Amino acid sequence: MLAVYLIISAILIGIDQWVKYLTVTNIQLGETKEFIPGFLSFTNLRNTGAAWSLLEGKMWFFYIVTVIVVAVVLYILVKNINGSKWFTVGLSLVLAGAVGNFIDRIRLGYVVDMFQTEFIRFPIFNVADSALVIGVICIFIYLVLDEKAAKDGKNGTN
Repeated sequence: MLAVYLIISAILIGIDQWVKYLTVTNIQLGETKEFIPGFLSFTNLRNTGAAWSLLEGKMWFFYIVTVIVVAVVLYILVKNINGSKWFTVGLSLVLAGAVGNFIDRIRLGYVVDMFQTEFIRFPIFNVADSALVIGVICIFIYLVLDEKAAKDGKNGTN
């Protein structure tokens, strides 16, 4: 079963790296190309920080934190392999997001971002960022369901 979750992570990492490659080869740095008018554009952006460019230029911090996060996520995933699908899928997505951006930081010294929402002012992001956010949402749903099941006197592992 662990292989399934690692395959999910690997596929998402592959998609992330492929979209980043397409962005860098087809869109000039700083250029924006409209995709869905009024909704989504592609912009080639280099991010040397975290979300919202926090801790910009602190690459060693990101290297250390990512290695720790990946190790902890893998450990928790192995320990809970037969647990809630919300939790294990969430961990797989967090793993994919962390590794996807880590590859950029190691290889390029920055993270390639490209998705720009047009309907709301929001930082430009990438596939790895999306995987991280969706993974955290899945883990949050698991925690809510698990707490509800504990209150109801049931096991919340589904």
